[in-house]
Amino acid sequence: MSASDVPCDTAETARYLGYAKNTPPDNSVSELISSSCAKMHVLLAPQSVYDIFPLAHGAGSMLLFAGTELDSVDLSRNLAGCNRVVLFAATIGPQVDALIRRTQLGGKAESAVMQAAGAMFIESFVDVLNDKLKADEAAAGHKTHPRYSPGYGDVPLSVQRLFFSHLPCSRIGLTLMDTLIMAPEKSVTAFIGIE
Repeated sequence: MSASDVPCDTAETARYLGYAKNTPPDNSVSELISSSCAKMHVLLAPQSVYDIFPLAHGAGSMLLFAGTELDSVDLSRNLAGCNRVVLFAATIGPQVDALIRRTQLGGKAESAVMQAAGAMFIESFVDVLNDKLKADEAAAGHKTHPRYSPGYGDVPLSVQRLFFSHLPCSRIGLTLMDTLIMAPEKSVTAFIGIE
């Protein structure tokens, strides 16, 4: 997948900056958002890896997949009715992190906008992946559930390690630091249930 496949959504970038739909940014901020998104878009290097595993539901909120037992009320609720689970990891590349770091040396406004643009682009990329998987599974008569990432609800960030042990994340240049933060930073891991 190339950068041209990842849409730029300036309204979503504004939302990440804290603007509500009914109170859009003024012209100067809108121009900064547009120029920041344009600068970042040409640097995107979207890549992903994923695998699909059989899923079993154990006692209570226990989930069993890929030789792993994971106890989570929130994730088991999300995966209710599913017999397979997708583990995926996605990144938009290290050049985005480098651009954000460079803007931190300048003004706070541009730095904040670049952070928001990075968040928008990784989510846009993951949405594209999600839509493709959803369409593929729908064509086979299956339904996908909304994606769920470590760090939300009762699924701790330490669950990131599962993705790095079961997926070839290094193939897309993705590493997990001791702090459980991924590098490049604008990256996402998530579960998607298949029913």
